[in-house]
Amino acid sequence: MQQKIVITGGPGTGKTSLINELGRRNFECTHEISRQVTQLARKKGIDHFFLENPLLFSKLLLEGREQQFIEAHKSDNDLIFFDRGIPDVHAYMNHFGTKYPEMFLEKSKKYRYNTIFLLPPWKEIYITDDERYESYELSISIYNQLKAAYTALDYEIIEVPHSSIMIRADFILKQLNIL
Repeated sequence: MQQKIVITGGPGTGKTSLINELGRRNFECTHEISRQVTQLARKKGIDHFFLENPLLFSKLLLEGREQQFIEAHKSDNDLIFFDRGIPDVHAYMNHFGTKYPEMFLEKSKKYRYNTIFLLPPWKEIYITDDERYESYELSISIYNQLKAAYTALDYEIIEVPHSSIMIRADFILKQLNIL
């Protein structure tokens, strides 16, 4: 049976570096799509797509993450890591107080993952860039919304301790009884 594993957390917690390390170890990984959505919007002259049209931005993320989930079923791999999951979309919307249709929650209930790994805020590694404009304090609040969203969907959350990427990857693989 295929296992779908989510690596999530607020911005700047090392998710992408961790996904890249798991990929380097020959595990199948899907990559975060919000940067792609943001970069495409910039090409169309929209600097802060999420801030300017949060519902449309989130709808595009939801569609992309749903597509990643569906595509994963076609894989022959028994284990697939996701850089963020479908519930992340409504967690962010909850954080920003954006109203959204019930369909967002319905998708989170329909497409279920096997295991959720949550990366906590980590001030020492936090940086901003052209796509990550949230402050560190904001990342703490987003982390809390992510934790609440997955908990409300009855997921057991495994928090990944602060450490090097190699140790964090080993931690996840040990939790999954792979190491």
